[in-house]
Amino acid sequence: MAYSKDYKIETKCIQAGYQPKNSEPRVVPIVQSTTYVYDSTEEVAAVFDDPTKSLIYSRFANPTVMAVEDKIAELEGGVGAMCTTSGQAATLLSILNICEVGDSFISLSEIYGGTVNLFAFTFKRMGIECIFVDKNASDEEINAAFKPNTRAVFGETIANPALSVLDIERFARLAHAHGVPLIVDNTFATPVLCRPFDFGADIIVHSTSKYMDGHAVQVGGVIVDSGNFNWANGKFPALTEPDESYHGLRYVESYGKLAYILKARMQLMRDFGTYPAAHSAFLLNLGLETLAVRMKQYCENALTVAKYLEAHDKVISVKYPGLEGNEDYELARKYLKGCSGVISFRIKGGKEAAIKFMNSLSMASNEVHVADIHTCVLHPASETHRQLTDEQLIACGITPDLVRFSVGLENVEDIIADIEQAMKKAF
Repeated sequence: MAYSKDYKIETKCIQAGYQPKNSEPRVVPIVQSTTYVYDSTEEVAAVFDDPTKSLIYSRFANPTVMAVEDKIAELEGGVGAMCTTSGQAATLLSILNICEVGDSFISLSEIYGGTVNLFAFTFKRMGIECIFVDKNASDEEINAAFKPNTRAVFGETIANPALSVLDIERFARLAHAHGVPLIVDNTFATPVLCRPFDFGADIIVHSTSKYMDGHAVQVGGVIVDSGNFNWANGKFPALTEPDESYHGLRYVESYGKLAYILKARMQLMRDFGTYPAAHSAFLLNLGLETLAVRMKQYCENALTVAKYLEAHDKVISVKYPGLEGNEDYELARKYLKGCSGVISFRIKGGKEAAIKFMNSLSMASNEVHVADIHTCVLHPASETHRQLTDEQLIACGITPDLVRFSVGLENVEDIIADIEQAMKKAF
């Protein structure tokens, strides 16, 4: 089979990553093995010296997972990708790959609550400082947040659950002016709605458990490398100086544009072992094959629901970038081909009314998940973000009356009818 990198993204969702040869399986095969056989001790030794030479152990790489990694890299327009066991693991390794004890990095404050915990508390215990900034802060204020030891800037394309849109070009410009990369969590947008590399981002992470999987059947994450950042600018010695655990190998010198992602695989995946199982990657690939089709319908359904909520007399406000009155509407038009299926809205009556509304929903599930084919709802302040302080909740754009509503692929009239009957019971 012949494959072209010029294919449109709908075709890449189906064809990228795996092209079977004559008489090989049409569907990506599940290689359910931890180990690989060699003819000689010398060959095994060579792969231990450089795992890029071949497969050696499924803590580093597996053929099924590699096919999915290649597909995601192609969808995002990157040079390489590495799958992980969760989105949190992807975010963790994306930072650890370039930050060490005594370093700092900057993050937008409007990000997922679990990521806030990782950045503000866990990294602090590891000796790495996270400096949070407001996305609406001036360039001068953000520039003042940079320190000599700052090594990255992090943000979410569409923030969870604040639903704000990252000005990717702006933050890429600010990051690059200080010689550091911009890392973007593209989970809610997916490459179907936004390709951050096209706007200057350098590294992308995803929780593949969400729209990429689409069916809530497996947890996973991925890191994608653009191959565009200059790691040899003097700020990243771990990528340019000898790695004694690989006999003095220098990543930039040996691997060029692949230096970042191969260091993550050869060094961090080797030591942390957060690599997904072949069967998990197989299931993820099934989701990816329908991603382009699903994202269009999510966006259509969500915009319809958002307009309905905006006009509802029991709703204080609606956060959905696809609405013309939204503060990020113009950013959404610039960066996004749709605003995903997730809506945040504030309900009259405060926290008690919000919870009563959620408990009254019939079809929509109250669950700690988001972005799959089923419509689901969550109360961030008392569920996913309950570990945060009041100040951190406000910084993330979360109030006690905020409801996160993930519009699924059911008929939109049924979704709205479920909301309406729950509203009547809540008031």
